Amino acid sequence: MQQMSYTSPENGPYAPAAPMDAYDAMTQPEYFQGVLSRRILAFCIDAVIITAPIVFLAMAIFLFGIVTLSLGWMLFPVLGPAFVIWAIWYNAMTLGSPASATLGMRAMDIEMRTVYGAPAYALLGAVHAVGYWVSVSMLTPFVLLIALFNGRRRQLHDMLVGVVIVNNEGRAMAIRQGPF
Repeated sequence: MQQMSYTSPENGPYAPAAPMDAYDAMTQPEYFQGVLSRRILAFCIDAVIITAPIVFLAMAIFLFGIVTLSLGWMLFPVLGPAFVIWAIWYNAMTLGSPASATLGMRAMDIEMRTVYGAPAYALLGAVHAVGYWVSVSMLTPFVLLIALFNGRRRQLHDMLVGVVIVNNEGRAMAIRQGPF
């Protein structure tokens, strides 16, 4: 990771210079090796974690509707907003945690960082989730294809939000040391 310089001829010795990208795919390939495939698996794990409570809520509403002779079924319209709120909250809380990763990302040893190397925070996690769903709903195949043509394996919503998904330090160190 590159360090920012805090000296500038124009602004004195303590003014920060323009920040640079922290992760470079050419000089630090260990941070990006295998990230795209691990990211897909992490998405699948997170999709199960996000949809499971909604499925259980739908089954509870269905059973409640049977008990109340169909009056409980009027709660089904609540499922849509509940799904959106739960998904955004899940991403905000997990990406805003000290690990800067959702549970699926933690299982796959990857994490989200800003392009300057700072850990993610809750608002960034929520915006990233919204950016993902909006970009995928409009440009489905192209969002995923972009990651194949850049060294950092960033998708469109990553670029728009200003984040990069990298291997965590433990995995990057293991890659650096090699198999032996």
